[in-house]
Amino acid sequence: MHKVKTINKIAEAGLDYLAKVGCEVSEDFEQPEALLIRSVKLHDTKFNPELLCIARAGAGVNNVPVKRCLEEGICVFNTPGANAEAVKELAICALLMSSRDVIGGIQWAHSIADQGDAIPNLVEKGKEAFTGPELAGKTLGVLGLGAVGARIANAAIGLGMKVYGYDPYLSVDAAWMLSRHVMHATDVDTLYQNCDYITIHVPYMESTHHMINAAALAKMKDGVRIMNLARAELVDDDALIEALDAGKVACYVTDFPNAKTVNVPHIIPMPHLGASTPESEEKCALMGARQIYDYLENGNITNSVNFPNAAMPRTGACRICVFHSNVPRMLNACLEIVGSENINVENLINKARGDYAYTMMDLSTVPSAAVEEKLAALEGVMRVRVLL
Repeated sequence: MHKVKTINKIAEAGLDYLAKVGCEVSEDFEQPEALLIRSVKLHDTKFNPELLCIARAGAGVNNVPVKRCLEEGICVFNTPGANAEAVKELAICALLMSSRDVIGGIQWAHSIADQGDAIPNLVEKGKEAFTGPELAGKTLGVLGLGAVGARIANAAIGLGMKVYGYDPYLSVDAAWMLSRHVMHATDVDTLYQNCDYITIHVPYMESTHHMINAAALAKMKDGVRIMNLARAELVDDDALIEALDAGKVACYVTDFPNAKTVNVPHIIPMPHLGASTPESEEKCALMGARQIYDYLENGNITNSVNFPNAAMPRTGACRICVFHSNVPRMLNACLEIVGSENINVENLINKARGDYAYTMMDLSTVPSAAVEEKLAALEGVMRVRVLL
């Protein structure tokens, strides 16, 4: 029985699935084979040798030491797309709030609650202070056209907006999702120069740190409205606040408030609500649980952020999974060891990702323990698993 340790509150859908397929689930395991987590920070955590994988019920994995996990042979999964509908809906809300001062209007309405019968007249006189432009006919720029960005682009088309999309790594699947009315920006400057609204949906990495900085802001239209529901570190707060003060930026909506941004005029801070729906939490938990089980039971890898994705149906009597350096003759060496026991390889897959690779072999018979030992002893092999 596989042992899965949960950290943070995991939606019942994920827990129920793991129980259904026969996994033991507990918050107290000291030597789990898998971790199912949400936002807990694991950078200072020492992992037990038995740990095979970590599934993050969400898209971002900044809270996981991904590189160290790679070096220790621990597969890290995320759940891309599981929260896409929730984030899309909040992005539409952010567009509306950035355009019309709904929040200010509500706060003002509360402030006149003691005016009794005078309230209707006060409302008619005071409403002009909270007006703002319609979205229809305006231009939205979507930075990043993954599961979330593509949905937002399509929704904005439905609202009557013109939409530019920019994503240098646009996948075929994401491209199929996009409306034909979304205009393809071949460079980010085209998007900056043409858009009244900009929404950010790119992953956070070294190359995207502070991608919205003073230089980027200077290229944007005066009065641009910016939405950041992706990661706080994508935006240079100091440059953004300076642009707000200068009137370059009309409004900034962020799902990641901090001491600098939480109380600045024309910044709308939200408490990380992007995926905060019961439907999103259930989908993320269920996707993470399925990925854990398929990896523990079959060695299949889907949506890994550090291992190569690799999956094939089970055939034969046994499956051997080898995680190793991506170097010449490694596959030959593995096959020679298996062949030394006169065992036939019925199916095989080998996938590489940068400096590392992952090999699965389905064998006609169960090998001796010596095969696993010899594979593990090969230079460049980080982990070997034999699945019956």
